[in-house]
Amino acid sequence: MTRAEITEKILAIKRKKKLTWQRIAAQIGTGSPILYTAALLGQMSLTKEEAENAAKLFELDEETTVQLTEPPYRGSLSNVPPTDPLIYRFHELVQTYGTTWKALIEEEFGDGIMSAIDFDMQIGRKEDPKGDRVSITMSGKFLPYKRY
Repeated sequence: MTRAEITEKILAIKRKKKLTWQRIAAQIGTGSPILYTAALLGQMSLTKEEAENAAKLFELDEETTVQLTEPPYRGSLSNVPPTDPLIYRFHELVQTYGTTWKALIEEEFGDGIMSAIDFDMQIGRKEDPKGDRVSITMSGKFLPYKRY
């Protein structure tokens, strides 16, 4: 079974069992719902124990369970820019504010990058009388470029 087929199977069972990502995360392990959602959508890997817990929940065979522990081929967007409106808004944010983020980060930290590997993220809801807000907090380790 391909990784894309595994994801489709997981999503079908999630729908059938009326599971939420929060509930799935609680049954898989102690990691964040963001990590487990990304892993089950094919963008991260699980530990052996987490994969075994996911296998029980999603009725996966042994071979498929092992595949959940393997490093994935990351970058699942087939269209750039993305066509899904919600995902496109992130693309739009980078297009609009990317140079600003870069300038401000470099002014604060110097020449380097923000790691997407050593990275934390939280997603939440922020109530607002004008309409609830999506709150996304991201923090990645700063990695300066090495000078030779």
